[in-house]
Amino acid sequence: MSDTIDTNSDQTCREIEFIPKLIAAMESVIVGQKALVERLLVALLANGHILIEGVPGLAKTTVVKTLAGLIDARFQRIQFTPDLLPADLVGTQIYNPRDGHFSTRKGPIFANIVLADEVNRAPAKVHSALLEAMEERQVTIGESTYPLDELFMVLATQNPIEQEGTYPLPEAQMDRFMLKISLDYPSWGEEREIIRRAGHTARNKEMEPVLHPADILRARSAVDALYLDEKIEQYILDIVFATRDPSRCGLERLSRYIEFGASPRGSIYMAIAAKSLAFIRGRSFVTPQDIKDIAPDILRHRIITSYEADIDGMTTGSLVAEILANVRVP
Repeated sequence: MSDTIDTNSDQTCREIEFIPKLIAAMESVIVGQKALVERLLVALLANGHILIEGVPGLAKTTVVKTLAGLIDARFQRIQFTPDLLPADLVGTQIYNPRDGHFSTRKGPIFANIVLADEVNRAPAKVHSALLEAMEERQVTIGESTYPLDELFMVLATQNPIEQEGTYPLPEAQMDRFMLKISLDYPSWGEEREIIRRAGHTARNKEMEPVLHPADILRARSAVDALYLDEKIEQYILDIVFATRDPSRCGLERLSRYIEFGASPRGSIYMAIAAKSLAFIRGRSFVTPQDIKDIAPDILRHRIITSYEADIDGMTTGSLVAEILANVRVP
């Protein structure tokens, strides 16, 4: 086992060089939101998608645009609206009367990084088209299917306080997001720094890319090679199974608050995301702390609460916190 860890450590050191550069470049633009920046990198390295939820003005869109600008890759921003059609997302077939044939015009989904802004404003048909792209990494236009690039990531944002004109995301689509990040207001000191940086009329300069898609794909190989001990695997399973049956960790009283626990995709994503987090932190192996840090973002959108939870003010966040506090750490 030690030989494996040593080999992985060498590969981690070689591939991790761009991480400090990327974080420093993002922090030069973004004040605070360190957890969000770290989670964006986790999803990028783990080949996953992120749903970012927060009130307006918390730099959700700015963070995503900054990340895209630092990667030498194709970026598309799609503003989701109630009148958006699937063809506006994936593309359509156009009839040419001269030769009597149809030609395919690909939509903005054919990019490396896609920002789905205010994703909960689009109707169900658009969500269905986006779901195929996220899960299958392919798009169907007419009778033809087109694969997406190997580097393909959806970063979706939604506003939790505006309900008029919104369509709640179906559970099946929510489960396809590796992470759901809930943003809070910045601290007093952070907001003062935001004022000092943004309190002028000059436009921000274009970001210079600091890495290429090939760098990300190589880093993903290094992440896959990270060591995940059997005890850590058991810890992941204990946490996920506790969301389905809280009595497994002595929390019988939580059973009435949970309608459905996390799916097996939650276990898979927790293992992959924990590896990515360990990689970003410069280690070649996963620790229980990595699991504790990433678990809330993996589970908060995978637990379906009961009406009793709403009455008693129990959120998915508080449920996950209690489970993590009671599941035995290896």
